Amino acid sequence: MAAHTAFNLNVHGKSTLLAGGLLFGLGLAGCSVGPDYQAPQIPLAAFHNTLAGSPESRLPAPELSTWWYGFKDPLLVEIVNQVVAQNLDLEASLARVDQARAAAGGAGAALYPTVDFNGSATRQRQSLQSPLGALGSSLPGYDRNQKELAAGLSASWEADLAQGLHRGAAAAQAEVQAAEATHLGTRITVVAEAADAYVQIRGYQARLAVATDQISTDEQLLELVNVRRRVGDVDERDVAQAEALLKQARSTVPLLRIALEAQLNRLDVLMGKQPGSSAQMLAKATAIPGLPAVKDSLATADVLRRRPDIMAAERRLAASNERIGEAIAQYYPSVSLSGALGFDSGTGNGLFTQRSFQPSITGLVRWRLFDFGKIDAEVAQAKGANREALALYRQAVLKAAEDVENALVSLSQTEQRREELAGEVSALTRARDLSEIAYKAGATPLTDVLDANRELLVARDSLNGTQADSARAAVTLFRAIGGGWDSSSVVAAGKPQ
Repeated sequence: MAAHTAFNLNVHGKSTLLAGGLLFGLGLAGCSVGPDYQAPQIPLAAFHNTLAGSPESRLPAPELSTWWYGFKDPLLVEIVNQVVAQNLDLEASLARVDQARAAAGGAGAALYPTVDFNGSATRQRQSLQSPLGALGSSLPGYDRNQKELAAGLSASWEADLAQGLHRGAAAAQAEVQAAEATHLGTRITVVAEAADAYVQIRGYQARLAVATDQISTDEQLLELVNVRRRVGDVDERDVAQAEALLKQARSTVPLLRIALEAQLNRLDVLMGKQPGSSAQMLAKATAIPGLPAVKDSLATADVLRRRPDIMAAERRLAASNERIGEAIAQYYPSVSLSGALGFDSGTGNGLFTQRSFQPSITGLVRWRLFDFGKIDAEVAQAKGANREALALYRQAVLKAAEDVENALVSLSQTEQRREELAGEVSALTRARDLSEIAYKAGATPLTDVLDANRELLVARDSLNGTQADSARAAVTLFRAIGGGWDSSSVVAAGKPQ
């Protein structure tokens, strides 16, 4: 049976070239061509923005791997757990990890011999007009009906002299690690998105509660104005103003309900459910989650260590470096060894006999001597991809620093705004109460009460919105610093296992 080989010599009859190639390949054995990878060092200064002393009202700092527990909201924890278990983006990213692992397994398998079993059975009636048939028909006892049976094992192996296959396998393994890091990044994203949606739901519910309270207050005020109009203390203009204030409060409700429904639907999709599935579970309004502190001070090195997008970019950079060596290896000869152990016979009885035994062994060299610059182009392409990967890695580091800076300033400034609004609401509540007392006594006009109510409605709505914004800013900060996964799942080099 003919041996199966992985490579063919393009220059036939050149025994000296074959011998020279073998000698050159053996001399190259164990050498690795291409640049050795060095992880880039990008020093970053300390973060410009900081969180000035955490307010006493903040909850204790949680562990970064499970930061959502820090909000002390059991339903939020339950929702995040469902998202981690059911989110379709996470499922898709995990499938991409499996694909990368399979590709790496294939690249690694190329380093080892391939063994095949081959079997065939052929039956034919020979043409007497063909050269073989014409020659055979002149011989005594010639039979046009012929058959052939063959069975055996063949093996082939490429000696990876220039380490091109090793480079390819290393690149594939780095791509697996990049896919694993991307999966972690997807986990961080969907967890933060779920927490953000949940906080917004509680914020809109709180704002709806404020609007409902304000509507009730304005209805009572309109009733009082109507009573005073009937006794002649006020005119129709006061009634119209009170009605306008009531309608203004009622007009805020539809917009809040639209925004609330959008966040409920968003959360359902994140949990892998049909929109509307969680409306009943979240129908009962509860307080906006408390704001946890951020554990210790934030260092740029910690962010570089925890951010999966930076880890993925670094692994892609490492893979692109290995691809350069894989391309350069094409400049050198490749040596292939193949062999076969098989049997070939025209009869079934004589197949597995010594007379039918047909072994073979072949050593071949393939050397691309002239290809119109194809290898040069492949190497240039690999080097260009490496430069691109380096730029993307550096960009990922800068983007991570930007995310943290923005999150820090957003959280600190939103907290300051919340504190000021809380004081404003307290002052406006007193002013409104005093205005109503004075109006009932006839000491002030209705316009004072209307203005006080309007200002209080705006301030209370802003306070609830800002409380939700503070919690959202905290979620954004935990996301920016790479919270949401266990850092013990990485090896010393900072790559996911």
